[in-house]
Amino acid sequence: MGICSSCESTSVATAKLISHDGRLHEFSYPVKVSYVLRSNPSSFICNSDEMEFDDVVSAISDDEELQLGQLYFALPLSRLRRPLQPEEMAALAVKASSALAGCRRKNVSLFTTDKCHHVKGSGRVADAIPE
Repeated sequence: MGICSSCESTSVATAKLISHDGRLHEFSYPVKVSYVLRSNPSSFICNSDEMEFDDVVSAISDDEELQLGQLYFALPLSRLRRPLQPEEMAALAVKASSALAGCRRKNVSLFTTDKCHHVKGSGRVADAIPE
């Protein structure tokens, strides 16, 4: 992807996308979902802030842009509009944490705070991922 970098972040806010295989892709400026999906049309993109236990996973519209400072997941179409089970949410949180930690181990500054939220608090995937 031309405007995407993997683990090459600076202190600039980026839109972060965790792919099926756990890789982290960062975009330094807003990019349309349709552009991101060109490389994997059997996926959909969802915002981690909108994912909750036992709630259906919804796709972001192809016309929308990934917003800087947000974390997104690329999931297989088979998971679209299905309730997100606690085990699945935990697996996504682990996948995202591993991807983000991998970048931090390479001395990349992705975050401005060391605070960590836990899933127990609100039931959202975003709250289970270190900021």
